[in-house]
Amino acid sequence: MDSMKKGWFSELNDLWPGVSLSLEVKEILHTETSRFQNIMVVDTKSHGRALILDGIIQCTQNDEFSYQEMISFLPLCCHPNPRKVLIVGGGDGGVAREVVKHPSVEQVELVEIDEAVISASKRHLPDMAVGFANPKLTVSIEDGFKFMSRRTGEFDVIITDSSDPVGPAVSLFERKYFELMRDALSPGGIVCSQGGTPWANLSSVAETMKICQQVFPVAAFGYTSVPTYPTGQIGFIMGSINKATEFNEPVRVFSEDELDNMKLRYYSPEVHRAAFALPRFAKKALYG
Repeated sequence: MDSMKKGWFSELNDLWPGVSLSLEVKEILHTETSRFQNIMVVDTKSHGRALILDGIIQCTQNDEFSYQEMISFLPLCCHPNPRKVLIVGGGDGGVAREVVKHPSVEQVELVEIDEAVISASKRHLPDMAVGFANPKLTVSIEDGFKFMSRRTGEFDVIITDSSDPVGPAVSLFERKYFELMRDALSPGGIVCSQGGTPWANLSSVAETMKICQQVFPVAAFGYTSVPTYPTGQIGFIMGSINKATEFNEPVRVFSEDELDNMKLRYYSPEVHRAAFALPRFAKKALYG
């Protein structure tokens, strides 16, 4: 089914059958098919520019800050001293933009399989791609599996900013990937992966959560609100090799002035704690 009709883009995917978000498009700014996926950037009437991969909305200028801040600061603020961070995916640059704000972070490595996503983002999404200009960041263009298989005991925090489990991102939701992340962590390390939404694909979220629980001694599921994602929410599956980690209680609590200085618009200590308060149906499905 054509996702562009009469000036509207509609997100149609079997991951959320019977549901579609539509955005009115003013202009198609970029479209190409890379070695891995279809890439589109459109300028919308209500949400600014949007990055779309294989027909699925990855981010819009209007609400991307919620996702980028939460996937970054939830794990960073649960680690007592996150100095070295790995980002897997994140080709739009938004997560890198947020991670480098944390005062403890000294070095960030980003591994993205599709260089075309980075190029399109630098050209059309400069507010996010500004993350690529930070001197703390090093970028590698390759498969995250292969990258991590060469790195052991090295990263304090690993953030997987992936698309949904279709196409090139499927492997990032499998047990082997979580084991590779665990092995690439330094002592006390933490991982945080995009984890879907319980409202649309509860069984898939529960399956990924179960994998994380089997690989890590401590695991948790948090979420944030993103209006242009399916059901208006997106979740994060988090694991720690530190048995004392309490994901719902940040160990680094920033003041209002510090949050303002970092230009954070969504994340706060209060929002951090609330992110792990799940409705009963989700809590039962994910924790038993």
